[in-house]
Amino acid sequence: MFNRRAAALALPFLLAAALPTQAAVKASDLIGRAIDGFVRPAYASLDDHAGTLTQAMRQLCNAPSQQNLDAARTEFSATVEAWSVAEIIAFGPIKENNRLERMLYWPDRKSIGLRQVQSTLVAKDPSAADPAQLAGKSVAMQGLGALEYVLFGDGAETLANKDDPYRCAYGAAVASNIQAMAGEVREAWSKPDGFASLWANPGPKNPLYRDGTEAVTELVGVFINELEMIRDVRLKGFLGAKPDADKPKQAIYWRSQNTLNSLAGNLSGIDKLFQGSKLGDALPADARWMAESIHIQLTNGVATAKSVSGPIDKALADPALRDKLEHLALITSSLSTLIGTRMTAEFGLTAGFSSLDGD
Repeated sequence: MFNRRAAALALPFLLAAALPTQAAVKASDLIGRAIDGFVRPAYASLDDHAGTLTQAMRQLCNAPSQQNLDAARTEFSATVEAWSVAEIIAFGPIKENNRLERMLYWPDRKSIGLRQVQSTLVAKDPSAADPAQLAGKSVAMQGLGALEYVLFGDGAETLANKDDPYRCAYGAAVASNIQAMAGEVREAWSKPDGFASLWANPGPKNPLYRDGTEAVTELVGVFINELEMIRDVRLKGFLGAKPDADKPKQAIYWRSQNTLNSLAGNLSGIDKLFQGSKLGDALPADARWMAESIHIQLTNGVATAKSVSGPIDKALADPALRDKLEHLALITSSLSTLIGTRMTAEFGLTAGFSSLDGD
């Protein structure tokens, strides 16, 4: 599994010079804006979409039809997009109780999760169709990857009729589990004395963030880590150096054709977090051009990702669409340089690391 949070955050705390005084003074304001302007709304949106998805799954189970199956699939895609925006905040409450892995077990390079889901559908294990019991099972069986297989994998067409009620019941339990986790994370970020307070109020007695530099380092780390994840893990995981090296079935959400929808959500989340936190305002006056450049490139990245639709194998086989995917990789590389090298240098932060530890 890709670990987006190394033991002590991917940005090392080698910050002798720390942030410029003007930025250090504003650390609490920066984090407060990040939380109120992005984190809380993003997880609230995920919770809302997960609730609608659960309702759609229950409706499908109660009245199997192609129309209700299409509706459930539509809500799944909307939930994937909402999660893709929120998932860039891969620390704090989402890391508790294995929620991050339970929400999305990916990459599943050895197909362990896939086999578990397939075995469950064959065995018709009643405990897996119970949301309360499902929450205690393998992380691979209870998140978006599992539900994608239920709705789009082999045999999914049976959901449109009454031939396979167990498959739908299991899918509804997975959706309910996703909703429960989204609600828990939403509530945790909303608590006045919870993780948000620790992040926004660094100090010598704070067990997580001893000063403003550490708090802002966590924020800047989001941009660097997530851009690296998007490019090197999610995009280049299926986009080869040459067409004969492409691996379309290594693409995230390939069954539901949400691969680029997800990447667009990730980039959109990064842009919303950057804009919401007003991190660019902490840059020295002669470097604030970076903020506008970052916003423009992120906007272009989202537009490029959204312009590639349909099955990912067909997109890879289309030279024009494949060029767009390569352009998307170039945009993320440019952003990594701009944020991970140039902006961090302005802030006195040390970058030049790799957060892609483990497999």
